[in-house]
Amino acid sequence: MLEEFKKFVMRGNVLDLAVAVIIGVAFYAVVQAFANGILMNFVAAVFGQPSFDSIRIEIGDGALLVGVFLTSLVNFVIIAFALFLVVQVFERLQQARLRGGAADETTPAPSDETVLLAEIRDLLRASQR
Repeated sequence: MLEEFKKFVMRGNVLDLAVAVIIGVAFYAVVQAFANGILMNFVAAVFGQPSFDSIRIEIGDGALLVGVFLTSLVNFVIIAFALFLVVQVFERLQQARLRGGAADETTPAPSDETVLLAEIRDLLRASQR
């Protein structure tokens, strides 16, 4: 069982996933700092409060915390947009990298008939010498 666990942990997918989680946590911290430190402070400058958390709708003895939802929604949109930008940059870098080595990929592989005809040609040339 220990050997199987070792194989599982040493698989490339597990290591890639671990790296992705660690980078994701670091990326989340950066985006949260941007959202809370810059954008929500901009909201504070415009609306007088650093978040929408104080927006409430009173219903009888209870209250709907609409502001908490709005703050979470704004943070989600910021994170989603930042992730979108990262994915776009990554895709452009991938396309640029592929274009650099695309000369080999644009030339189609010869068909079986072409390979066979080339072999026959080479044999005929060799027999004439």
